[in-house]
Amino acid sequence: MLENIAYIVSAVLFIYGLKLMGHPRTAVRGNLLGAAGMALAIVVGLLDVSSYTMVIIGGVVGAGIGAVLAMTIQMTAMPQLVALFNGFGGAASVFVAGGALLQQENPTWDVLLATGLSGLVGAVTFSGSVIAFGKLQELKILQRPIAIPAQQAVNAILLVIIIIFTAGLTYGFSWVYVPIILLSLLLGVMLVNPIGGADMPVVIALLNSYSGIAAAATGFVIDNNVLIISGSLVGASGVILTNLMCKAMNRSLTNVLFGVMDGGGAIADADEVYVNVRSTSADDVAMILDGAQRVVFVPGYGMAVAQAQHAVRDLGNLLEKQGTAVEYAIHPVAGRMPGHMNVLLAEADVDYDKLKEMDHINPTMETVDVAIVIGANDVVNPVAKTDPTSPIAGMPIIDVDKARTVVVIKRSLSPGFAKIPNPLFAADNTLMLFGDGQKAVLDVVAAMKEV
Repeated sequence: MLENIAYIVSAVLFIYGLKLMGHPRTAVRGNLLGAAGMALAIVVGLLDVSSYTMVIIGGVVGAGIGAVLAMTIQMTAMPQLVALFNGFGGAASVFVAGGALLQQENPTWDVLLATGLSGLVGAVTFSGSVIAFGKLQELKILQRPIAIPAQQAVNAILLVIIIIFTAGLTYGFSWVYVPIILLSLLLGVMLVNPIGGADMPVVIALLNSYSGIAAAATGFVIDNNVLIISGSLVGASGVILTNLMCKAMNRSLTNVLFGVMDGGGAIADADEVYVNVRSTSADDVAMILDGAQRVVFVPGYGMAVAQAQHAVRDLGNLLEKQGTAVEYAIHPVAGRMPGHMNVLLAEADVDYDKLKEMDHINPTMETVDVAIVIGANDVVNPVAKTDPTSPIAGMPIIDVDKARTVVVIKRSLSPGFAKIPNPLFAADNTLMLFGDGQKAVLDVVAAMKEV
């Protein structure tokens, strides 16, 4: 009785904490409430443990690995870490459900069904997350999808076979749990393999949902209410986020689920696209900004790589001191995971009210004097609107090309994650400021102070 009451309290803390995390001003408090709910659930769960030896060993090892990752991980690698966390969650569900299958005597058919679903979704989550990690890490072998003939038919056949094995599991054939896992691992690879790097933020959101669904199924296996509730919350919120991301990228949720997202058209020759590129200097940019009344920063993954968020904040503050209106245009999938740019700018103490969503900023982009693109590429690429065969075709972009002047800060003309050239860089109203993002912005700040 007391155990269930404690689990209900944990669930309430999860739900209320999730609600508070919907706004930046209350997000920290929401995170703490969620952590408190999880701590309570763990303590109550440990009360039923007969031997603490393995629990202590597992806790020490896990906490040690987590502490090392937390202290050493770079902000630029946070998407990869999130992908791994999703995968570890799926793997945990597989092992817990498998362990319960070995220990339980005469489990009912519904428990066996939950075991099979936990193994299926958990294994798909694990292998899919490993592939997503590799793509985010830009491992050469995973940069281009491995061509598999009739892949969708192969995926469908795999899924049917797994369902048949799962049905067999409900009749007491416990040995089929192993082939369920092996085939599901293969299915996870097959689902994520064809998805391009530009679409990885959507995949991360979807895999996060899968990890929650696997956890909820495992909760039914071991009859743990708080695991069912927390897993359901993660699964539902992940699906909602995935749907929002799909709308932001003009993608079909069905295509995401079945691993069909890339366009198949020919990619333009970069040398032809960049014939009319014009470079500029920090001094010239400072003079342009000196007379600007409205400036919009458009951050991307390159800003994260250069750790330039603090320099961007300093430039923004300097512009505001001279009376310039400063805003930050945030694309829903800028960076490599949902909210990546929001986190970086919050770390630099940029006022959240100055962060504007794409749908809010685009209608007024024609009134922007200077749009400063720092490290963004695919999310400002006009090809998304002009080439229906492009890998990013139909993806809504931030319309920086409509600004009076566009300053793009990049190390080179290298393509973004979608591996396609960006004609914005050669537009008549665009100037390229080549160099490290942080150094380039600091050079502009220094030049403005001398103007």
